[in-house]
Amino acid sequence: MNLREKYGIPANAVITIAGTVGVGKSTMTKALANALNFRTSFEKVDSNPYLDKFYDDFEKWSFHLQIYFLAERFKEQKRIFEYGGGFIQDRSIYEDTGIFAKMHEEKGTMSKIDYETYKNLFDAMVMTPYFPHPDLLIYLEGPIEDILSRIEERGRPMEQQTPKDYWYEMHGRYENWIDSFNACPVLRLDINDYDLMKNPDTVEVIVERISHFMEQTSHLRRK
Repeated sequence: MNLREKYGIPANAVITIAGTVGVGKSTMTKALANALNFRTSFEKVDSNPYLDKFYDDFEKWSFHLQIYFLAERFKEQKRIFEYGGGFIQDRSIYEDTGIFAKMHEEKGTMSKIDYETYKNLFDAMVMTPYFPHPDLLIYLEGPIEDILSRIEERGRPMEQQTPKDYWYEMHGRYENWIDSFNACPVLRLDINDYDLMKNPDTVEVIVERISHFMEQTSHLRRK
């Protein structure tokens, strides 16, 4: 009996992992997919035609980049549900609007008109009863100092060159976003409670928490 059957996780469940850079979204995605015998859904960065242009000129390309992300994530969400579920998803469609597009608008790297157009499109596509929202969003959180240590440990050049102020801002924006997020049930996990890199067996404790949480939220929704 695998962990999915042991803890009664539905075979068609869709679970999304969210959180700022460095919290371990990819590690959590792979570990849960292996434990539950689910497929994975990762962001496709290499084929993005706007990314290089965006880094050269934020103001000119931020709107194009966000529209591209919205379209790609929408198609991926549709594909997952047409497949019948059974997926762990790295990063959600909601973060682009609630964090990144909003940040560009506030900092002046996206015009207010473009932001409103983007937000209206997002709401029409995603914030409706017809959009297949995940069964659960797992939000990985932790102190910014611990997240910065993880970023330094993995040593990705682009992240090492990014000013620490940016990571502090992202951490704050993610915390504000998740506090008001209500598109689907949210299970918050502290990254210091479960170190999957050092102790992969803790994935069973996470699966057990997911099972209890899904039972509770499904009970509440039935009321």
